[in-house]
Amino acid sequence: MANAPSPDIVIDDALVGELLAEQAPDLGDLPRHFMGNGWDNALFRIGEGLVARLPRREASSRLINHEVRWLPELAVGLDVDLPLPVFVGEPSAAYPWTWSVVNLIPGVTASSIPVADRTVFAERLADALWCLHLPAPADAPLNPWRGVSLAQDVFDTRVRERMAGHAASDELLARWEAWSQAPEFDGVDVWVHGDLHPHNIIVHPDHTLAGIVDWGDLTAGDPATDLATAWLTFDENGRRLFVDRIDDGGLMDASTWQRAKAWALYLGLILQTMSDDMPELAGIGEHALAQVLAEQA
Repeated sequence: MANAPSPDIVIDDALVGELLAEQAPDLGDLPRHFMGNGWDNALFRIGEGLVARLPRREASSRLINHEVRWLPELAVGLDVDLPLPVFVGEPSAAYPWTWSVVNLIPGVTASSIPVADRTVFAERLADALWCLHLPAPADAPLNPWRGVSLAQDVFDTRVRERMAGHAASDELLARWEAWSQAPEFDGVDVWVHGDLHPHNIIVHPDHTLAGIVDWGDLTAGDPATDLATAWLTFDENGRRLFVDRIDDGGLMDASTWQRAKAWALYLGLILQTMSDDMPELAGIGEHALAQVLAEQA
């Protein structure tokens, strides 16, 4: 087990206040408070309806540009709320990377509600993915870690390292070897969120779908990466509704669902073994691994 990637820079309230005063003075006097850290960004609530997102690591600092560039266009076709930029901050003497202020999506993360209660939004999430998974333009961002083939040595090595010592390592390995070698995606590259687990899904108090956040891994590629949410987010009942709805929209072949299970196993291992300091993410990983172990290899 290990912690999430360490930040390259300390981001605190004083720094956010300095950046707002310098670049967005109309927001500088609004009340703000720290919301938390993700692997890539620090989040600060600004006033009643805004969130400042500041990259924590140089390695992920460019991801915010994908959100700023593409989310306004993607939002037109999606019937869920997205964190759209209302202000884009520039690198300065105080802070070295692009940062943004986006609209707050009211609600709570799906990871904070019981797994069984997520069944409520299973079909709506499937509908959102059908709207998202459309052919991406030639200049869409490419992500070497999402939307790509898992039948590469780099992924195989990561999986074998992270499953070492797991109580069900033999069972996980059998599933990984079967699913990661499924026939390759040979369709037109589509838009892929890239990190669609329940911590990035926002729900209303009645557990219906409100929005999807954290689009830094946005890429063009294989939709199986996003379909892995069937195992990351849901239990058997919710997954059945999700899968059936996806298949109703236009049949996904068996190879796509095999690759989706491989992605769920891979992402589950990453979350479970790299989130000692983020128990909610570690819990998502543990849930995903339990779900894939319930599947036949």
